[in-house]
Amino acid sequence: MPGSAAPVGDVTIEVLRERLDRIDERFLEELRARIEICIEIAHFKRENSVPMMQPHRINLVHERAAKFGEENGLSQDFLHELYDLVIAETCRVEDLVIGAVA
Repeated sequence: MPGSAAPVGDVTIEVLRERLDRIDERFLEELRARIEICIEIAHFKRENSVPMMQPHRINLVHERAAKFGEENGLSQDFLHELYDLVIAETCRVEDLVIGAVA
């Protein structure tokens, strides 16, 4: 029955969901940390007149994600879309920082 608390071996669905929730917490914390680093990068770019868009860097990030997907049985299309979203958000944040008056 869906949503049942029946154990699978010694594990219940609640235990599995708790484990998933802890992974989600770590995932979101790492995403926050990634954006914080991008803010530092944006300050560097602003202070050193470095263009915000760095297509070679975006390509490198996508290539690394694709390789990870291939090595770990994850969809490369999914990882590409995920990183497109992450990159779009970090570009938005960088643009705010770079466009801010020093």
